[in-house]
Order: sequence, then structure tokens, then C-alpha cells
Amino acid sequence: MSNPDAKAQSSWQASVAAAAARLGVEAVEAPLRDSREIEAAISNWGRERNFGLIVVPDPATNAHRKLINEAAARHGLPVIHALRSAVADGGLMSYGVDLPNVFRQSAVYADHLLKGANPADLPIFLPDKFELIINLTTAKALGIDVPLSLMLRADEMID
Repeated sequence: MSNPDAKAQSSWQASVAAAAARLGVEAVEAPLRDSREIEAAISNWGRERNFGLIVVPDPATNAHRKLINEAAARHGLPVIHALRSAVADGGLMSYGVDLPNVFRQSAVYADHLLKGANPADLPIFLPDKFELIINLTTAKALGIDVPLSLMLRADEMID
């Protein structure tokens, strides 16, 4: 599920399609512009078996995260997000950058710039810390037994 108006979505979609092919599953894209499209897509998938949602991070998907999680829960669909906040709002799990760490890196940039550094001379920082968050309450409601091996890798479990 992604915002079709966001330019960065194509790289995410290509990554998801490649991973799906390796796993022998089909990736189905769904545009997300408004609540009507979200409800329709999730309702359709809820009638199928073995569906789950991967929500591509974007301001639009983040704004609709509660609706996505609520509709998915009504239809028994697990949802994976990239942001911890979406798991706190009922998503099954997230795997993505540790935002507070990214903000700390941004503060380092700002400090250098305020001290007169030339932006062209500053190194490019890429996120170096990722976090796996699992919502055990959502897993239980969906009838999903989270493997112990996955729980041991999690940075946080919400119960």
C-alpha cells in the first residue's frame, strides 16, 4: 500500500516485488489517496486468504496509519510498517530507521553548519540504526504466533 503521488515509491515497489518473487508470492500494489481507496483495497484483500499489507512510508500513509490498521484488523490482515508509531497504533510490526537516531544525526549536521562548515565538505550520513518493533497484542488478535527467534531479534515488543 503506497501513495502513488510520491516520487520515491517506485524504489520501494521494486524492492517489494523482487523480495516477493524470491519468496514465491505475489505482490499486489494498491494506491492510497483517501479513506475510500484504503477501505476498498483492504476489504477486497480481506476476502482472500494469505494476504498481508506492507505500508510504504510516506506522509500520506503515515496520516492514514490508524485507518489502515483498523480496517486491516477488521479483516484479519497483518500490517507491516516502517515506523514505530504505526505499530503503537495497532500495526503488527515495523522495521525501519530509528527516527530519534536520525534526528540526532541531523543535529550534528546543524551544529557543523552553524559553526561555519561548508555543506559540500560534510560527509553524507546514512541511517545506521534500524529497529524491529512487534505488537504482541495485534499478533494475538490476528491469531499469529510470533516465533521466538523473531521476538529475540526485536528491539521492542508492545504488549
